[in-house]
Amino acid sequence: MTPVKNTHEVLHNVNIFLDRIIPVTTPLGVVIGFLFPGFFIHLRPFVPLLFGIITFSGALKLTVSEFGKTIKSPSPILLFFLCAHVIMPLAAMFVSSLFFDNQDVVAGFVLLFSGPTAVSCFIWVSIFKGDMALCLTLILLDTILAPLVVPGSVSLLMGTKIAMDMSGIAVSLLLMIVIPTIIGVTVNETTKSRIPAVLSPWLNPFAKICLFTVIAANVAVIAPRIRFDDPLVWKTAVIVILLTAAGFLLIKLVTVIVKCRHPKDITVIISGGLRNNSAVMTIAVTFFPEAAVIPTLVCLIFQQSITAVMGKIFTKKAE
Repeated sequence: MTPVKNTHEVLHNVNIFLDRIIPVTTPLGVVIGFLFPGFFIHLRPFVPLLFGIITFSGALKLTVSEFGKTIKSPSPILLFFLCAHVIMPLAAMFVSSLFFDNQDVVAGFVLLFSGPTAVSCFIWVSIFKGDMALCLTLILLDTILAPLVVPGSVSLLMGTKIAMDMSGIAVSLLLMIVIPTIIGVTVNETTKSRIPAVLSPWLNPFAKICLFTVIAANVAVIAPRIRFDDPLVWKTAVIVILLTAAGFLLIKLVTVIVKCRHPKDITVIISGGLRNNSAVMTIAVTFFPEAAVIPTLVCLIFQQSITAVMGKIFTKKAE
């Protein structure tokens, strides 16, 4: 075996290992950010760049041809957007308003459930044998539309209840998500996957490290002001866990009602239930009051584990 092939094999195995421990690494990033805020706070200016690397790494897997094939049957795509960007933000606003008088916290819930789908849904859809082409299409579309959908949803649902820099949010999403995605897809298409074949073995594990760093750096900003003896934090944690789990179940119910069949239903459920918490948290830390960060902070800890449980339940039923 040549040294290059041997290196690629080692990197591939490292990446597989990092994929498997995602339910551990994301909460660990939160913990490390709280424990060492003095160190990670200095990395905060690099968060947009690190996030751009994460997005670019994921985008190298996307192709226009897969998008073209999937777009010919748009009903699952429309179903995804209905669930992820209409039903779930409305449900988040309604439920959080029942339990919280603090409008900043309510805004945090709306922001959390208005965010774009997570790139990690590609991993989970693969594990649970969903429709990979549909998953990649949803990631691509939701990512490109994020600068319009996210600030638009929060503004529409929250109105004047909370002050927001809508243009700042849109520009931030554009720089962190949209532009790196376009570059990644373009590189993949124009080089016929040759450059991704060279870069991806190195970028994939590095992107996981970047994700860990982004989480820790964002947490470091608010760590000095979050008190775990505050009942608000624990109350928010309970509602986030219940609402996240209920989101998967609600989307499952919708797929049954409209008769969305396996494997497309698994893809819509996972993609609709997962949120790009790292992007949402970066937006929340930058543009929102600190109370609005708490829902996403809690979701970072539990989301991947909830996804694993829900995916197993729905996969068993599909079998």
